[in-house]
Amino acid sequence: SSVSASVPEDAPPRTVVAVLSVRDRDSGDNGRTECAVAGDVPFILTAAFAEHYELRTSAALDRETTAEYNVSVVATDWGRARLSARESVLVRIGDVNDNAPRFTQALYSMWVSENDAASVRIGSVKATDADAGANGRVRYALLREEGEEQTAVSVDAESGAVSVVRALDYEEVRAVEVTVSAADGGSPPRSATALLRVLVRDENDNAPVVLHPPPDGSAALGELVPRHARAGYLVAKVVAVDADAGQNAWLCYELAKATEPGLFRVGLHSGEVRTARAVGERDAARHRLVVLVRDRGRPPRSASATLAVALADGFSEGHLRASEEEPAAEPDGRLTLYLSVCLACVSALFVASAAAAVAAKVRRARRREPGTLPTFPQSAADSGAGSLPRSYVYDVRLAAGTVDSEFRFLGPLFPCFPAGLPQGAADQRSSLCSAGLGQQEGDWAAQ
Repeated sequence: SSVSASVPEDAPPRTVVAVLSVRDRDSGDNGRTECAVAGDVPFILTAAFAEHYELRTSAALDRETTAEYNVSVVATDWGRARLSARESVLVRIGDVNDNAPRFTQALYSMWVSENDAASVRIGSVKATDADAGANGRVRYALLREEGEEQTAVSVDAESGAVSVVRALDYEEVRAVEVTVSAADGGSPPRSATALLRVLVRDENDNAPVVLHPPPDGSAALGELVPRHARAGYLVAKVVAVDADAGQNAWLCYELAKATEPGLFRVGLHSGEVRTARAVGERDAARHRLVVLVRDRGRPPRSASATLAVALADGFSEGHLRASEEEPAAEPDGRLTLYLSVCLACVSALFVASAAAAVAAKVRRARRREPGTLPTFPQSAADSGAGSLPRSYVYDVRLAAGTVDSEFRFLGPLFPCFPAGLPQGAADQRSSLCSAGLGQQEGDWAAQ
């Protein structure tokens, strides 16, 4: 036969589960009995009083691990031929709210397209509780601080389904973050929280807006273009913006209408209106251009801008060149100053180094020059010493590195005698000069 009993899972060890009564009709030792628990279970039997035993717990219990035990109790007598009997006790473990709910994710991310209708389901959250009955029944709710406005999403209390309460606009709200709570039905209840993030997906619900030229017609006078403008002359620039994001905000420009289509062109991504060719004398004085601005959304949205262009004379060449050149980025003034200072320092250092090198070279050259040579008079008449006649002149050749001097004597430049001699003595003067010349031919050079 079998009996059943129950014990709560939070019961401490040695808690009495059941009381068993054992009887043997024999007498003496044949009527004495003993009982024991068979198998490896967290229960024991202890003798209570005559022929009664208590079934107690021997360790802590956990219903989430083992919900029930089938305890087998064996009773044996003390007779010579020992007889026994077996009884099964079904012990059910009662649940206690000892487990809090657990979310399957700490963060739930969901997407919703902007302008979606209210009550559209976008996902769900899930939490489980290991307890049983009311202790394991989970209910969901959104946590809000006191005074906080109602959020744009809601969570179903039973299923955890997430839906939007109202349509969301990406240009106003990019994401919504709320805290979701899951609580069980125990007493006291246990709970857990998770973060719910709802991201708004952008839709192409905004058309481009043209900022220049202004749509109110305040620029009715239009743009002036010189009559002699060359190809590539910058006429105007169309500026537009799109409130959407990503590909929905990428803008492209194109020339939709023109009085003379071949005269102007529009940059696809810049919106710059330039002359496609040189302006001629036969071109009309006034032109009307319609520039179409389109985004890349699906479906694309567009806007248009109207430009009035007038051809005029009297522009200076400087104005023409400035209009045809692409706008250049202004240099950084501070960086330019630093570069100028560095260039000046390097130039000064180079000049100083060159001057020092030249000065050193000149100094070395002066040190290598020989000592001052002795000076000689130009003629014998300049010196009162020597044995040469005063009417002879000579030059000096002095070889460097030697002490020898080479003298080369030249012919007389003056008469052998002073000019004041009497004319009668001319023959005598000639003979003397001839004798002198003959002697000079014998001894012409001396070293």
